[in-house]
Amino acid sequence: MSQTATRLQMTSTTPELCMQPIGTVSHESELQQPLGEPTFSAPQPTQARDARGQARPSRPVTIIRAPTFSGATLATAVRELVEYRDLLYTLSVHRLKVRYKQSVLGPAWAVLQPVLLMLLFTVVFSRIVRLPSEGVPYALFAYSALLPWTFFSSSLSSATNSLVSHFSLVTKVYFPREILPLTYVIAGLVDFLVASVVLGGLLAYYHVTLTVHAFVAIPTIAVLTVFTVAASFVLSAIQVRYRDVGVAMPLMLQLWMFVTPIVYPLSVVPARWQGLYELNPMVGIIEGLRRVIVQGSPPDFHSLGVSAAISVILLPIAFIYFKRVEATVADVI
Repeated sequence: MSQTATRLQMTSTTPELCMQPIGTVSHESELQQPLGEPTFSAPQPTQARDARGQARPSRPVTIIRAPTFSGATLATAVRELVEYRDLLYTLSVHRLKVRYKQSVLGPAWAVLQPVLLMLLFTVVFSRIVRLPSEGVPYALFAYSALLPWTFFSSSLSSATNSLVSHFSLVTKVYFPREILPLTYVIAGLVDFLVASVVLGGLLAYYHVTLTVHAFVAIPTIAVLTVFTVAASFVLSAIQVRYRDVGVAMPLMLQLWMFVTPIVYPLSVVPARWQGLYELNPMVGIIEGLRRVIVQGSPPDFHSLGVSAAISVILLPIAFIYFKRVEATVADVI
């Protein structure tokens, strides 16, 4: 038998399998083109399969892109935050439970911090240094300012480290990251309301009667909350890349306290410096709360207006900046 016949016999009885150049396997009978013209086939997309070999549905993927500064982007981010309101509530409640877990005094710590500072400041600044208090008992004068300041400082200090301290959660699952600093602000607001009971007791002890101007305290507290949220967004976003912010936070808050009228009234600040001094948003907030609650007089609408304007302008800017950092926070945290 000739060599050609032998080859034909082998082809008809034992077909060979030939490897295609791009990884697909074809029978020799499928190769109908002449030698030298190989067939190329595109690789087929693979699908995830379970242990039984059955196809599984593809896992949804969320792509986070840095947003642009626009009203539409801001509205979209707010709508997304509203959709996750259940998570915001759950984490806020969890924050309050964890804060006082295995604590003997529990929520009483929300009251002890401003009360102890009030006692210390009363001894030092009314008995030793003798700072003026504008005719108000110094204990009441100091506590009315320490109450909002404690809310601001504790919320800001905790919220600054919120993303870094929850890196395992941030890198594993997607949710609006602004929920984390917001939960600390909400927890601080609850402590503020609890500690306000002591302020009511001091007002009754010193026979101070509330006037109609006390209703101004409600929008003033709203301005305080807005400014705290805005500052928390900015500092928590910066803290992701530069951990110096968290280290410097205690010192920064101490310096900030002494440039805010807490242990002294606004009237002791020289007139030529008051315009610059009132650029500190906490000045108008604390002085406004003290005037309407303790002194029974209308607030200084100029300083309070400056604080409100700064807070309202800063909040959307801080929110957009936070959302831009959020796009890469899981990569650098």
